[in-house]
Amino acid sequence: MSDIISQTYTRADEAFDCLQTAIVKGELAPGDKIGELDLCSRFELTRGPLREALGRLESRGLLVRRPHAGVKVVSVSASELVELYRIREVMEGLAARQAAERMTDQEIADLQATLDSHETMIEEAHGQAYYQAEGDYDFHHRIATGSRNTKLAQMLLGDLYYMVRMYRYRLSTSAGRPHRALGEHRRIVEAIAQRDGELAEFLMKRHINAARKNIEKQIQEGVLTI
Repeated sequence: MSDIISQTYTRADEAFDCLQTAIVKGELAPGDKIGELDLCSRFELTRGPLREALGRLESRGLLVRRPHAGVKVVSVSASELVELYRIREVMEGLAARQAAERMTDQEIADLQATLDSHETMIEEAHGQAYYQAEGDYDFHHRIATGSRNTKLAQMLLGDLYYMVRMYRYRLSTSAGRPHRALGEHRRIVEAIAQRDGELAEFLMKRHINAARKNIEKQIQEGVLTI
């Protein structure tokens, strides 16, 4: 099976993963102009796979192409980012409620194991960052899919998901936030495991509300520049 996976994982996939991670971690910051020659040199990529990767990132809304300005990493204003979090608060609260009603026991156990791996990662980063890869390794992704609400998951895991990931990692690096966020995640999963949808929704909304207030505080203090 590993041979099959290695055959289907192309150089373009490698370039895409490399650049997407660089965007999420802020190595390619919002508003940065994308130059093909610079990226090839910086990330040891070749032009063909790079161009395919750039097209995929553009389709995800992580890159934008402007006439006479070229390609840039997408950016949002401070007010837009705050509004994104207000939207998340409502939608992910509903997802958590429905996940408590619909996730299987095995899915909940797997989610708890994922949080254990997150704790290890945070400790290895000395409590300075909380990076979640996309898909099943991402707590919020699992809650959205676990809701079994197809329309809701499509909205949460479309362009909104990739846009939010860009800023979520940057915000996780504030002092003490990684451990607090992990603790909040664990309490949400405990509510889901207890099949308490009302509590799960409340805790998720409070979790994202706390993240939004953290954004507003960092913007006011000039720590987070948008």
